[in-house]
Amino acid sequence: MAPKPLTFPGIFSALLAFSFSLLLFCRLPPDQRVKWRRDSALHDGSTAGVDLTGGYYDAGDNVKFGFPMAFTTTLLAWSIIDFGRNMGPELKNTVKAVKWSTDYLLKATEKPGVVYVQVGDAYSDHSCWERPEDMDTLRTVYKIDNEHPGSDVAGETTAALAAASIVFRKRDPAYSRLLLNRAIRVFNFADKHRGAYSSRLHSAVCPFYCDVNGYQDELLWGAAWLHKASRKRVYREYIVKNEVVLRAGDTINEFGWDNKHAGINVLISKEVLMGKADYFESFKQNADGFICSLLPAISHPQVQYSPGGLMFKAGGSNMQHVTSLSFLLLAYSNYLSHANKVVPCGETSASPALLKHLAKRQVDYILGDNPLGMSYMVGYGARFPRRIHHRGSSLPSVAAHPARIGCKAGTRYYLSPNPNPNILVGAVVGGPNVSDAFPDSRPYFQESEPTTYINAPLVGLLAFFSAHP
Repeated sequence: MAPKPLTFPGIFSALLAFSFSLLLFCRLPPDQRVKWRRDSALHDGSTAGVDLTGGYYDAGDNVKFGFPMAFTTTLLAWSIIDFGRNMGPELKNTVKAVKWSTDYLLKATEKPGVVYVQVGDAYSDHSCWERPEDMDTLRTVYKIDNEHPGSDVAGETTAALAAASIVFRKRDPAYSRLLLNRAIRVFNFADKHRGAYSSRLHSAVCPFYCDVNGYQDELLWGAAWLHKASRKRVYREYIVKNEVVLRAGDTINEFGWDNKHAGINVLISKEVLMGKADYFESFKQNADGFICSLLPAISHPQVQYSPGGLMFKAGGSNMQHVTSLSFLLLAYSNYLSHANKVVPCGETSASPALLKHLAKRQVDYILGDNPLGMSYMVGYGARFPRRIHHRGSSLPSVAAHPARIGCKAGTRYYLSPNPNPNILVGAVVGGPNVSDAFPDSRPYFQESEPTTYINAPLVGLLAFFSAHP
């Protein structure tokens, strides 16, 4: 079943409703668009004597994980930078979504030499099934500092702040300068005190957002965004000097909250394609290799396609790979178009039009053009996931059930075969397996849980394809 044509009044607004409203912490703004949510986590940070209210829940739980939140922010900002002109009236809401997060990241990095990276005990939280408004699990505060480094999460936070500074450069120059100056300070901390945050905080962040890939890519990623935001030569020199040391050529076909290699290469390659930076040529070669690895006609051990045409990579919820890699396909296709270039892939070549086609094929699959005729965006189309792994969606709203629903009292809703009473309009779930099968069931969290970092890359994708159907 083919999806309906993409239109801003429908699908893009639905996506932003999720990205901006459904996972908000703290006292909700008056213009938030999901009316069954209420204020929550109003005292975050108080146990450590700091204000850590605000920010986003990462997924279907009630923990504030800084690593994926920063990555989500970077991708939202990149979407605005590259595709903001295609967002129409939703641009202002996308900008608000970025600022809600950067306001939090500024709080989390206010103390020099310290980054607060998590609020909430994941094991305690995951043992309960309760609404965020009823949340009474531990709100433990976790941080990195000079003695306990975390170059990975600090590097990603750098990228988020630097990318957002570009978004606000003309909209709010003073705020833009604040973001860029903070990004520089956080990067210096990340680079001087090197290490993976999960080495120190393993029991708190693993296996949820454990740094498996290492922190080196985040240092390059942060430097790349600082170079783009500041145009300072020092960051260009840092990238060139550290390319080999920080393993820029490793795992070039990976991109997500833990692995930034493909994103680094695509981002930096834009300057090469514009004829401005021959000293970054090796990054373009890596980006070309990444593109070739995604072509369905070229067999690659780390990228598969389902019988229905969905890109599939092992590890976690698959849609996070689909949306992030598709975003890079689209971004790189635009860079190639402006340079009038193609990607050489052995005996064949990949044109900008082909890359756009591959990205759009993934978006179409997500929206219902697949063997099940299932839209994996909640609330879009006639058939979409009804039993998603999300506490607030699966439990009665506070308006419908004012009395508190305790930690274990929510279990019956978790195990219920009934559809969720609150529809998370715009949420995109983890999606089907490599055989295109999808269990619409809460316990299958890898398939049925939505996350911010699945949705964030879709903002740019849907903006572009809404304007260029």
